[in-house]
Amino acid sequence: MKSVLARPMFVFGLPLWLALTPSAAAGQSPAKQQGASALQCSPSKGSTKSAADEPVAIVAGHSIYERDLNDFVASQIIPLRNQEYQIKSKGLEDLIRQRLVEAEANKQGITQDQLYEKEVDSKIPTPSEGEVAAYYLGLKSQMKTPLQEIYPQLQANLKAIETKQARQNYADSLRAKAEVTVLLQQPRVEVAYDPARLRGDSKAPITVVEFADYQCPYCKQAETTLNELLRKYPGQVNLAFRDFPLESIHPYAEKAAEAARCAGKQGRYWEFHDALFVNQAKLDEPSLNAIAQTLALDEKLFQSCLASGESKTQVSRDQEDGRKAGIASTPGFFINGVFLNGAQPELAFEKVIDGELRAVKKQPIVRASR
Repeated sequence: MKSVLARPMFVFGLPLWLALTPSAAAGQSPAKQQGASALQCSPSKGSTKSAADEPVAIVAGHSIYERDLNDFVASQIIPLRNQEYQIKSKGLEDLIRQRLVEAEANKQGITQDQLYEKEVDSKIPTPSEGEVAAYYLGLKSQMKTPLQEIYPQLQANLKAIETKQARQNYADSLRAKAEVTVLLQQPRVEVAYDPARLRGDSKAPITVVEFADYQCPYCKQAETTLNELLRKYPGQVNLAFRDFPLESIHPYAEKAAEAARCAGKQGRYWEFHDALFVNQAKLDEPSLNAIAQTLALDEKLFQSCLASGESKTQVSRDQEDGRKAGIASTPGFFINGVFLNGAQPELAFEKVIDGELRAVKKQPIVRASR
């Protein structure tokens, strides 16, 4: 194994849009945003060496070490570390905008409020009756108050929201002219992979380690994305597959994983892997044998391998490594150690990959054309 590194919100009984003051909506008070979760299948070690070797409990004369605890709770701790990073990353972006505006205001010898008034606020028109009416219609399910009774407040809130976005856009325009280097690092997990199950250039600087389940529909959905990424980044990205069958909800997934290993012994691992996802609705043993026939495998050797259960230990090892790395659902990905959870869109992968290509030996980002 090779190692590589819209539910409405309410404030005191009022919907958030109604409780929001114009100054808050204009960006003078931070607001939290929560992104949507990616689709995934779910069943119903950051310590130093010295710390990892310290016992945290002794049971019947036997020590439980920090490293044991880290492995045991990894699936809960690692997502929290990533959540912490996301919060810090968003906060950092807001702080960068604030500092850029401060610098520009100092440069012009005026206050930040004066700068915003000059460059942004004075250019935001008062929302028209039609815009306010459209805004009201979008919120009508949350209220029973007639439009005319709350028209002034709606108009003020709508203008405040537009002003806040315009201020952010202005700060971003300042960033385009400034020298900004972000050094905040996303958490990484060291994950091993099997070179025999590697698709793409083995010397590529970016390795995507995937933990997946052959019965998981979201894993099948992710296959299209992964294949497109390999096409877009030739020689720069490769893919390592590891098994994480969720037996509690997908009874055929583990045997399918074992079958792919058996096919691999005859040099047809990836062909069998692809066929399993194509035929995801039929993964019982007769269907696995039918796939073997279609791929012209030695049937006797294949069936003997499958019946022996010799690949079961290998599949279990993948599962154990996945749990230690924080995997609790499928699909899960580690892009050079950076965790990405669920069937994410291509852009989510590209954001991490492009960042890694900039960092790894300062390699240029080269994508294949469509």
